[in-house]
Amino acid sequence: MTHNAEPVMVFDNVGVHYKKSLKVFRREGIWALRHLSFELHHGETLGIVGKNGAGKSTLMKLMAGIINPNEGKITRRTPSMQLLSLQVGFLPHLSGRENAILSGILLGMRKQDVIADMDNIIEFSELGEQIDQPVRTYSTGMRARLGFAVANQSDPEVLLIDEVLGVGDAKFRKKSRAVMASRIRSDKTVVLVSHNEDTINEYCDRVIWLDAGETQEIGQSEDVMSAYGNS
Repeated sequence: MTHNAEPVMVFDNVGVHYKKSLKVFRREGIWALRHLSFELHHGETLGIVGKNGAGKSTLMKLMAGIINPNEGKITRRTPSMQLLSLQVGFLPHLSGRENAILSGILLGMRKQDVIADMDNIIEFSELGEQIDQPVRTYSTGMRARLGFAVANQSDPEVLLIDEVLGVGDAKFRKKSRAVMASRIRSDKTVVLVSHNEDTINEYCDRVIWLDAGETQEIGQSEDVMSAYGNS
C-alpha cells in the first residue's frame, strides 16, 4: 500500500439526516450517519463493517457522490469512482443485453464502450443466448452474474464494493472473488463493505466499524475486527 501525501478522499465531521413523517404536521428526522471523519489513501483497501442499519450503504452512497451530506464536508481528489453494487437498475421487461447497456451507463461508462465489451460481458456472465431474454425470466443468480459482468468492464480509480463477493453459485463466486482480489492487489483504491470477516481480514488494510451511524472504531483491520467480533 502506498500513501501519497494527498489522500484521495477526506470526510470531515460528516452527517446524513433523513426526514421521517410521523403525522400530518409533525416531521421528525433520524441521523443515518453522524460525526464521521476519516481519510482514504491512494492504493489502500478500506473495509466497512457494522450491523444492518449501521449506515454502511449510506456511507457508500456518500463516497460515490449519489447523495450529499447534511453537515460536514467531503473533499474528493479523484476523477473516477464507481459504486459496484448489484442493485444498479435492472428493468425487468428489458433483455439482459439492453440492461447491460443501461447498467453500464449508470455506472459511468460510455454506451459505445459497453456495446464494444458485450462479448466479454456475455462470456463472463455465462448467460449465452439468454442475454436476449427479458431479465424478468432470470433467476437471482443470473441477474447477479450479469450485474457483476457489466461492472467488471469498468476501470475506475476508486472502486466501492458493496456486498457483492457472495453472488451466484460456488463456481461464479470463486471467479468473481478472483477478479476482485486482483483489483484489490493492484494499485487501485478500494472500499469494501462485507459481512464476511474472512474477506475483510484477507483484503483490508484498515477498517471502519460503524454502529448506529457513528464511528465505533477506525484502525488496522486485525485490531478493529477483533473488537468487532467480541462486541
